[in-house]
Amino acid sequence: MRYSSTHLNSSMKMRSTICIQKSEQKTSPTISGLQVDETPSAFSSEHFLPVNNSRPTFSGDRPKDKSFVIDDDYELSGTKGNLTPPPDVFETTRGAKLADSAKTNSETSRKSDLKRASNHEAETPMPPLDVKSFNKLPIWDFEDVYNQDALPRRTTCPQSLRNSKDESFKKIFLPNIRLYMYKDNVNMSEWNRLSHFNNPFGFMGFQYEEVMEAVKLIPKPKEPLFSPKPGSNGCVSCAVVGTGGILNGSRMGKEIDDHDYVIRMNGAVIKGHEEDVGNRTSVYVHTAHSITASKHFYKKYGYTSAPADKGIKYVMIPEGMRDFHWLTGLFKRKTIAAGQYRNLRPWMYYGSQFEESRFYVLHPDFLRYIRNRFLKSDNLNATFWPMVRPTNGAFTIFLALQTCDIVSAYGFMTEDYEKYNNHYYENNVTTQVIFYSNHDYILEKNTWKKLHDIKIIRLYQRMGSKKGTE
Repeated sequence: MRYSSTHLNSSMKMRSTICIQKSEQKTSPTISGLQVDETPSAFSSEHFLPVNNSRPTFSGDRPKDKSFVIDDDYELSGTKGNLTPPPDVFETTRGAKLADSAKTNSETSRKSDLKRASNHEAETPMPPLDVKSFNKLPIWDFEDVYNQDALPRRTTCPQSLRNSKDESFKKIFLPNIRLYMYKDNVNMSEWNRLSHFNNPFGFMGFQYEEVMEAVKLIPKPKEPLFSPKPGSNGCVSCAVVGTGGILNGSRMGKEIDDHDYVIRMNGAVIKGHEEDVGNRTSVYVHTAHSITASKHFYKKYGYTSAPADKGIKYVMIPEGMRDFHWLTGLFKRKTIAAGQYRNLRPWMYYGSQFEESRFYVLHPDFLRYIRNRFLKSDNLNATFWPMVRPTNGAFTIFLALQTCDIVSAYGFMTEDYEKYNNHYYENNVTTQVIFYSNHDYILEKNTWKKLHDIKIIRLYQRMGSKKGTE
């Protein structure tokens, strides 16, 4: 089933086409202005999680899956400021072929739609779309089109992942995808384009004034996240450190700290675990939820606050409206005026190290690129699709792929994950990995193994350990 959608206001006309199955229609042949077209859908997949989302978590064994397989014949294109055309078809972990509806349109029609989607004459925001109008992820014909910036620094590093010869990776990796959102790169036409995608991949259902109050405060980054160190032969090496139990007793701390940069996220408990996880943090990736909730969830393990090393850089994933409220309070240095974190003072959560020049906010295009090209879960076909997204750790690994030459991942799920506790700081207990319904952990596990096997990352793995602590 294919639908055409037309959003009109006084200053903008934009036609957008989506490919979704008939089962997505909730009430009648016309919902939220969508008109039915009988063209068969190219988007179909088996459900992996149960449709019932009344239980937010579950744990235990999960089915085994294949690694992701790429099958397409397109070339990357685009220059500074351009929107990049999508690949025609790629095959994901469970064998579902995800074809852009652009494939069913003529090239002229596709270019016309993209032109409308980026119409710079737009002066007013389109009416918000309601995620409840869709029973599964809607696929727009500009779903896999992204802003790109000027090409990043030309690496002289012989071992750089950008020199990979693996065709499956080269075909989907965009070296100049726009990474950061800031006040100068979200105009009205961009707002309207991004309003077709649910958070954190866009602004679907959000009010323009409420979001843009925060966005207009975000400064443009003045420097790249990382630069080569002297004597590094032009290479930037990064360790991405998760919180997986596989690190307990690993003695990987020195190896981690020997990297040029160390990136952590979420409940990064370091004190008392330096031998296993190191003690340096160059970048801390977080959401408003993770930086606030970690103080409560992991206090008993010794967590007191987010890392605050001298010169540290902070990267935020804007996953929902609460994050934009957080950003407004943070940059205005005022207590948050609305929402879940009302009356909190966000700058207090960064110790003494918060500086606007060292604070980065990830762009929705970058987050959607990760989901669409690497981590497109079958769960997006389920009724709880709006909550499904990659983990903070997954976003962090892909941030490292865009900004580093050599990436090592520690504390992430491996094939033998059942042997280890949920977190490395859980001592003298035996726990299991918890599978939250909003993340596809098995898909991520297989992706890390695939990237390791094709030598894009080095994934820390260990065999032969007994379950529990060491």
